Amino acid sequence: MANTQGPEGNYDPAGSTQMFRAFVDETPQGGRQQQAAASAGPRIGLIVGVVVAVLVVAAVVYMAMM
Repeated sequence: MANTQGPEGNYDPAGSTQMFRAFVDETPQGGRQQQAAASAGPRIGLIVGVVVAVLVVAAVVYMAMM
């Protein structure tokens, strides 16, 4: 029997990945710098939150020992 599926049966999933990578490479470099600057904010907030949590736990332990 002959293969009558045509091009629809030969879907190449790697083709969509290549097109996505080409799209990502088209973005201007300035966008990446803004994204890096924006992600620095939550890190600082996380660090401050952890430090405050440690201080609260230390204060509770200190009050419990008195």
